[in-house]
Amino acid sequence: MNIEEQSGARIMLVEDDTNLSYVTHDNLEKHGFKVKAFEDGQAALEAFGKEVFDLCILDVMLPKLDGFALAKAIREQNDQIPIIFLTAKSLKEDKIAGLTLGADDYITKPFSIEELILKTEVFLRRSRSGHPALKKNLFKIGKYSFDFHELSLMFPNEENIKLTVKEAELLRYFCLNMNTILKREDILKTIWGEDDYFIGRSLDVFISRLRKYLNKDSSIRIENIHSLGFRMEVN
Repeated sequence: MNIEEQSGARIMLVEDDTNLSYVTHDNLEKHGFKVKAFEDGQAALEAFGKEVFDLCILDVMLPKLDGFALAKAIREQNDQIPIIFLTAKSLKEDKIAGLTLGADDYITKPFSIEELILKTEVFLRRSRSGHPALKKNLFKIGKYSFDFHELSLMFPNEENIKLTVKEAELLRYFCLNMNTILKREDILKTIWGEDDYFIGRSLDVFISRLRKYLNKDSSIRIENIHSLGFRMEVN
């Protein structure tokens, strides 16, 4: 993975040791990553629900919400994002517990920055090669430009529209499947991870929002296909 590829990768770093956090943050950014650091698990979890990240580096012993609880909550929202634990503990039971929760690997303190960089690159490369949809984050939709990572929808000479995470995920799903009928149940499972009545009603609200955001270009349509789902087209 070269520097240009890395520059698009956003990393959540959660470490309550200020000095270690600073050094880790600085070295990751020198290697081309965009890093956002947090000192407690609760603040990190709140940010995860509002922003887009490509990989999480979590200390195990954190205030307010420990690393294990944070990883579990992250996995409930995103079952694909790589998670690396930083821990002062080397007990086998702790490693098993963390891996069971969905972590991809452990690094025991004190650790070398080189090892962390290497593992970060490996997991990002594996994640992106295994999930082609993760490779593309910039889209052209008619006259609009859509930046998934920035949660931004842009129309020429107009103020950018700031999307929520779910709005952006839904719009990207449509972009990746342009001119294809997407079944309602597939959309719900892909974006929300489940298919039930209440989330299904929420989907209709999100579709309406996207139509409103895109209404400055009449060539764009998000069509309701009766009894099946939706299809986005650009004529």
